[in-house]
Amino acid sequence: MEIAVAGGTGIAGSEVVRIAQQRGHRVRVLTRGNGVDVRSGAGLEEALAATDVVVDVLSTSTRSARASADFFTETSSHLLASGLRAGVGHHIALSIVGVDRAPYGYYAGKLAQEQTVQSGQVPWTIQRATQFHDFAAQTYHGAAFGPVHLALRMRTQPISVVEVATRLVDLAEAGPAGRARDIAGPREEQLADMMRSWAAHTGRRGWMPAFALPGAFGRAIRDGSVLPGSDADLGTVTFADWLAAQPRG
Repeated sequence: MEIAVAGGTGIAGSEVVRIAQQRGHRVRVLTRGNGVDVRSGAGLEEALAATDVVVDVLSTSTRSARASADFFTETSSHLLASGLRAGVGHHIALSIVGVDRAPYGYYAGKLAQEQTVQSGQVPWTIQRATQFHDFAAQTYHGAAFGPVHLALRMRTQPISVVEVATRLVDLAEAGPAGRARDIAGPREEQLADMMRSWAAHTGRRGWMPAFALPGAFGRAIRDGSVLPGSDADLGTVTFADWLAAQPRG
């Protein structure tokens, strides 16, 4: 099978590429370095020639709802249009559990991406997943105010990125499924505790006061709106398992 991966150099995409190659699939990573600009569509149709499945794990760093929606709408539209002309038979997009229940700029873009995929002409699968385990480290670096790092209050059920990537390759092999069953980690965690554990494990010291984000999004991440439902498929790797495998500081 020929699989093209958009976002194939990122944390999830690189694992998708690795696992797909291990299973014997031919993989094309869609990057500017490989002559493809997914944002503009340049070189995309040629890159998708003979491709069976597109796996879209693109991301953007913006927190603006408009910028996020523009990014995901444009990239998805180009992938779908070029894929249709190239004869791609399956388009897979990775999304986020609770993306339609928590008002957040980045989530607005992911929701726009889902809508774009659903309205396209290429048979599709949308896979929602919860946050990856390294979300604790990302939030630690993003919630710094001088020497103080805030421990964000959030209910989350983090999952191994390898388990998510494995699911995406499984879906590529299985064929279009529409909205796939959500996937999440094995148990609920409190992000503030995850952040403190990660900081201690990596040798980062200092006071980390708990912090509750204000507004509707803050309420949503504290009230369980971004947690999976009872019908979600659960992974097996806990945050503690993942942390124990990380280098110590």
